[in-house]
Amino acid sequence: MAADLRELKSQFLEYLEIEKGRGVKTVENYDRYLNRFLQFAKVSKPSQITEQMVREYRISLNRSEGISGTMKKNTQNYHLIALRAFLKFLRKREIESLNPERIELAKTGGRDLDLISADELNRLMKGPSGDTLQALRDRAIMELFFSTGLRVSELCSLDQDLDLSRDEFSVRGKGDKVRVVFLSPSAKKAVAEYLKRRGDMSEALFVSYGKGAPKTKDLPRITPRSVERMIKHYATKAGITRKVTPHVIRHSFATDLLENGADLRSVQALLGHANIATTQVYTHVTDKHLREVHRAFHGKRRS
Repeated sequence: MAADLRELKSQFLEYLEIEKGRGVKTVENYDRYLNRFLQFAKVSKPSQITEQMVREYRISLNRSEGISGTMKKNTQNYHLIALRAFLKFLRKREIESLNPERIELAKTGGRDLDLISADELNRLMKGPSGDTLQALRDRAIMELFFSTGLRVSELCSLDQDLDLSRDEFSVRGKGDKVRVVFLSPSAKKAVAEYLKRRGDMSEALFVSYGKGAPKTKDLPRITPRSVERMIKHYATKAGITRKVTPHVIRHSFATDLLENGADLRSVQALLGHANIATTQVYTHVTDKHLREVHRAFHGKRRS
């Protein structure tokens, strides 16, 4: 007798984490999205999932009210992507259910990037001033972000055994994939100055200080949330009114490369994107540069 949908969902989540190497946060999100569908569908067998049911579910998502109003199209798509992945999992195990190809995603507008100007970036990078241990840590974090384009989770997972005699190191990113990132001279200098002042025994490259940190030699590893708060603090200090996150610095890293002539495939590898379509979201930011090239070099014969 075939397992019911909730048991199959548990097997699917285990498959995502163990076989596909998805992060804990991703698995938790898939669990939440699938629970929403199961609560809506009120069926227990995979064979009971129909195209009409999914169509009604999409209407339900589209009419759902969130904190900021109607659920965004991208968020609706996250729910549908989770359902489609679950159905693909069932098909792979030869369990009868709806064809996953029958699920189409909602059409969305082009993704808007959160970007800051070169001047704002410079002001942000100069935010951590002084030679306190916390200022040295924050400066090292900022320089490392812009030098490598690391995700905040990747940066927080780094250990002290970074080899600063080299200009590169390997990092394990999404899907447990390993890629090489590169250290600029200013990033190497900032990290070295920070490590030189460290006196604790923690293996983490970046640790927490301040009121909440325990007074021990084994300080806790800094968390992504703490880094987000730190970046927000320096953005406010720099007089930047728009929202600035670690991911915004990652965007700046990518657009800086493209605007200076890097090819898309190289930027994809440096960012650790599995699909180049994810990287292509950055290409429109170079439109201004292309316009200037066109103006400078096109149509000269007709002058």
